[in-house]
Amino acid sequence: MMKVAIVGTGPTGIYCLQQLLATGRDLAVTLFEKGEKAGIGMPYSPEHAGKFMLANIASIEIPPVVEPYLDWLQAQPEARLVSFGLEPEDLDDRQFTPRLLLGEYYRAQLLALVERAREGGHQIDIQESTEVLDILPHQEVLQVKTAKGWHGPFDRVILATGHDFPDEDEATRSYYPSPWSGLIEASIPAVPVGIMGTSLSSIDAAMAVANQHGRFRRKDDDLCFDIAPDTGLHITLMSRSGILPEADFYCPIPYHPLAVLTDEAVARCASGSCPLDTVFDLVRAEILHADPAFALRIGLAGLDADSFAPAYFAAREAADPFRWARRNLEEVELNKADKVTVPWRYALLRMHEKVEAIVSELPEADRERFDAGLKKVFVDNYAAVPSESIRRLLALRDAGVLSVLALGEDYDLKREPSRTRIKTQMDEHVFEVFIDARGQKALTSNDMPFPSLREALLQADQEVPEVAEDYSLIDVPGYAGRLTLASIPYLMHDRPFVQGITACHDIAAAIAVGAAKGRRRRLAAA
Repeated sequence: MMKVAIVGTGPTGIYCLQQLLATGRDLAVTLFEKGEKAGIGMPYSPEHAGKFMLANIASIEIPPVVEPYLDWLQAQPEARLVSFGLEPEDLDDRQFTPRLLLGEYYRAQLLALVERAREGGHQIDIQESTEVLDILPHQEVLQVKTAKGWHGPFDRVILATGHDFPDEDEATRSYYPSPWSGLIEASIPAVPVGIMGTSLSSIDAAMAVANQHGRFRRKDDDLCFDIAPDTGLHITLMSRSGILPEADFYCPIPYHPLAVLTDEAVARCASGSCPLDTVFDLVRAEILHADPAFALRIGLAGLDADSFAPAYFAAREAADPFRWARRNLEEVELNKADKVTVPWRYALLRMHEKVEAIVSELPEADRERFDAGLKKVFVDNYAAVPSESIRRLLALRDAGVLSVLALGEDYDLKREPSRTRIKTQMDEHVFEVFIDARGQKALTSNDMPFPSLREALLQADQEVPEVAEDYSLIDVPGYAGRLTLASIPYLMHDRPFVQGITACHDIAAAIAVGAAKGRRRRLAAA
């Protein structure tokens, strides 16, 4: 049997098990989960999410494990669905559901997958409440250390530890280094609250605070927020630009192929002297092909890789963010009802993963230009949020509870024992509670929590871990070809868009191919 350890049992770990089982090899797999229940994943756990927090992915996009998400939802008792704010008759494959419910789906799928695997003769062991402390090479295998002792030997160890945010111990009653650092269980007073960021994570943080001081209710077709009387609560979302995300838009799934920006065309850009400018020529040509009216409206023919982002965001930055959000929501909902696709939005959505393939090969100057421009456009496009999240923001705004602050490029943030001060070029803002909700940051080898592995990476002069096509480490003595790095934060340097459940599945599929064929070709240069 091939002996495998999977560290972490969120979606990535579950898909890794699923894909390994599909190779047909006889397996002995040990799954290590530091939480009490395997299969849930940090963003979908009760410790880090409330019922009001929505997952930013619908059933139609979720790769099934044992059964599709929608099928599982439809099989749940009505009372259970209602407790999460869902009506059984309204369920559909494009619906956004609470994160907690998605976590319950993944746990149920893991248990069903394990049962099926055991019936097929595989040995599957789940170690819950077991934190992995270190991973050491021993001869031709690896061993895993936990508080319970040593485990192994393993032919391969797959790190599927998922998102990694600042430690909860850094949080105080007035400062939260992330929305997942104790915010869900904290009692937030009715004071000025500042939230850094305007993405879905920031919206979730705002909801976690607002729900302690009022309640949302339906009024005809609108959503309203009733706040407790005589409260001093005010929430400020802030970012450099001060724009809000747009609502998720309707488009065909699976994606239609692109006409111009193909894998082959992008690959040819890498060999040129100006790869970013060459790939932007393809982006421009694809948008012109898909939506000539939009291209004309923003003057696309005269834009380049540096001026495209400013032109793309110009109208939103000039508008009131809530008025823009309301108009965008109305447009999106009409398009969903009529199944209308906005061509330029759909083109950008399909292009970002194609362009990502060249990012690791960009010269340093081009990478800086990409991060400052084209990357921001792609992120804004694929990070569109559920319509319900926009409705909640508008309800808070109408209740006088929420505002948005554009910080500009030059601002100063100062943490004090009981408050946070932010000084912009125009004004100073003081928040008695401050939440940093800017999302996952790319991690380096220095951040690796396993001492022996961390030391080996640094000794190999890998500031960022180098991985092969199957995500196994390269050129790290004792670990190369045996330790597989499926932890997304360590992959984000060269793959800036590698986030979300579909990425978890794709990584797992590549790992399984490597396990079956032993492929070791380098994925990307660090």
